[in-house]
Amino acid sequence: MVKVRSPREIELIAESCQIVADTLDMLTNHINPGVKLFELDSLAEEFIRSKGAQPAFKGYMGFPATLCISIDDEVVHGIPNNRILKEGQIVGFDCGVEKNGYYGDSARTYAVGSISVEKKKLMDITRESLIQGIKKAKVGNYVSDIGHAIQTYVEAVGFSVVRELVGHGIGTALHEEPQIPNFGSPKQGVQLQTGMCLAIEPMINIGAKEIYTDKDGWTVKTKDGQSSAHFEHTIAILENGPEILTMGKA
Repeated sequence: MVKVRSPREIELIAESCQIVADTLDMLTNHINPGVKLFELDSLAEEFIRSKGAQPAFKGYMGFPATLCISIDDEVVHGIPNNRILKEGQIVGFDCGVEKNGYYGDSARTYAVGSISVEKKKLMDITRESLIQGIKKAKVGNYVSDIGHAIQTYVEAVGFSVVRELVGHGIGTALHEEPQIPNFGSPKQGVQLQTGMCLAIEPMINIGAKEIYTDKDGWTVKTKDGQSSAHFEHTIAILENGPEILTMGKA
């Protein structure tokens, strides 16, 4: 069932979302060659708990960490470990927070040092595709209008949209209805209403759209080994349009 949130509930969701944004902002100063992934994860967990909140991902369906950290051909759900960041990589951070029973969720992809022109373009296109999708999250539009806008923008430059992984509603659970694919025909599915809170998250590949799950049972990778980027915002649909609740400084 799709839930419509009261203004007070949106305030509580926004509080968790602000902690997510602040966590990702904090991490930007630590994304350097030589840094170990588990160190970044520890920094994030400590920061979230210092705000009186809980890491939403840790323990969720058995996931072992606070952050999903995904490098280059890893699309999403990478597990922080002893690996180190290397010059020229791109790295995606997906972060969720729960406070007072309400959730926030956001993701960003960053460059590690100097990156290739192609990777830079991938990051820029993915970030902008998210904005294009959010613009369609208006009262009276449909869920599929969001994905159609993302797909149209991305495929126009020759990149591909991951099909199997989708955005979602969010509120008193991390993942709620409706699912929000990043592709599809317009005017399909649930019609958008004031008070709906959504996590919109395009996952875009330089090469083909096909993916697979690695042997760790979590990390999703591109089949062709080419790089992927991921950006996500939690938004609230208000009468005057969508409001981004996870907008950070970086």
